[in-house]
Amino acid sequence: MISKRPNILAIMTDQQRFDTVAALGNPIIQTPALDRLVREGTSFTSAYCTSPVCVASRCSFLLGEYPHRTGSTSNTPMPQDRTSLMMYLNGDGYQTHGIGKMHFSPDSRKLWGYESRVFSEEGGGEDDFRLFLDQNGYDHIVAPQGERSEYYYVPQPSQLPDRLHHTTWMGDKTIEFLNNREEDRPFFCWTSFIKPHPPFEAPVPWSRLYRLIEMMPPHLPPDSETFLSYWNHFQNRYKYRDQGCDMNLLRLMRAAYYATISQIDYQIGRILNRLEAQGILDQTLILFTSDHGEMLGDFNCYGKRSFLDSAARVPLLVRYPERFSAGVECEQPVSLVDVLPTCLTAAGQSTESQHAGFDLAEIANGSLEREAVIGQFSHGDRGLYALISQDLKYIYSVADRKEWLFRRLAGRLEDRNLAGNPAFQRQLVSHREFLINRFQADGYEEPIDEQSWRQFPLPEPIPEDPDAWQLFQDGRSVSDRFPDGYSPSVDPLQRGKQPKGLSGF
Repeated sequence: MISKRPNILAIMTDQQRFDTVAALGNPIIQTPALDRLVREGTSFTSAYCTSPVCVASRCSFLLGEYPHRTGSTSNTPMPQDRTSLMMYLNGDGYQTHGIGKMHFSPDSRKLWGYESRVFSEEGGGEDDFRLFLDQNGYDHIVAPQGERSEYYYVPQPSQLPDRLHHTTWMGDKTIEFLNNREEDRPFFCWTSFIKPHPPFEAPVPWSRLYRLIEMMPPHLPPDSETFLSYWNHFQNRYKYRDQGCDMNLLRLMRAAYYATISQIDYQIGRILNRLEAQGILDQTLILFTSDHGEMLGDFNCYGKRSFLDSAARVPLLVRYPERFSAGVECEQPVSLVDVLPTCLTAAGQSTESQHAGFDLAEIANGSLEREAVIGQFSHGDRGLYALISQDLKYIYSVADRKEWLFRRLAGRLEDRNLAGNPAFQRQLVSHREFLINRFQADGYEEPIDEQSWRQFPLPEPIPEDPDAWQLFQDGRSVSDRFPDGYSPSVDPLQRGKQPKGLSGF
């Protein structure tokens, strides 16, 4: 008999594109576990993050609110006084447990409704994964998730064997929780992988899974440059990718990126098998998604910070036979703000009107239809805003004072900006007005001047010097390990003052 209060397992990856599931059309990648979720659950093929960056997106995921309501619009602190998904569920008797990368800025060790957590964030700080490595004789590894800084987007072999790799450890810790859970209580477990977020480093044998010649070329419309915003140009430069594209390196990046996803997929398969062995697979609401995507060479661009589909559209697979039909693909626009009300509804709780999201089950079965989902990255003179409807996508960049309007076509990335096409002026105006009206209704007035976008002073231009210190990805990550007499060759303090507003990097 199916429980009226299901277990809930949320599985999140970091920076995984929407088009990286074999069963949903990718002919190259190998994802048998995700393919199983596609067969046995519902696939939301028009799912979008609320903000194409880690912290802001996760904040919306946890709170069921868009960035303009949470106040977290980039990799900046989350609000500390809001009720999280875990708090709702824990208050209703759920055992709540978190594993892996939470990115609870500014307090990475915040419980925020978890009864227990296994701590592990990207970077070199001390956490449960570092303790695990120390106990297994790998305390000499400085960067267990790969070298960052100038090597950030250079594929690299893992310094760890597969059995000790972070991705394997995540699978082990999830299975450990399932084995030791309190069987008289339903559980909420959020398993949050760090990969495929760069650096792209997979251990053997995963690093050898894909051949470069197999990799699909990037999406490069003839006028790709015109699709990019201020933020895209900025991140291209600080990733050293603004001087042209090395296609061989790009193929290597894609192969390494796919390898990390297949490695995660294997661990997801282990977790599904464990749920099945315990007889609770059908009693568990399983949600798989990612916090945002990755440009990965599309439009000659790398990284995130864009509302083009490569960076803003994410996989979203849901399995729970009681409420989600098997083998269904839902094309309605949905958002990560929909996760919280979906979980609360399944758990028998009423969702509060203040939440922006909707129950995904009602969207999938056609009983609820929304007009559009919205998105935001940054604010002020660097704000980037988006509105995604069933047929169109509207984007506005404050720093560029530019609008984009794209047709949303199945199986295709954006290929033509319709904002200047007289035949689409009515749709352009209606989408702009919809977004502005939504902000006004929510009391968010910063980017608005009456019924138009506010004209902020233009931000400081992107530095012409590609070695300007503010273009460094992470700066000095291991400076405390240099012997006496040695230091990084570039001292940020000697390269000028950091421009205002760029602290989110």
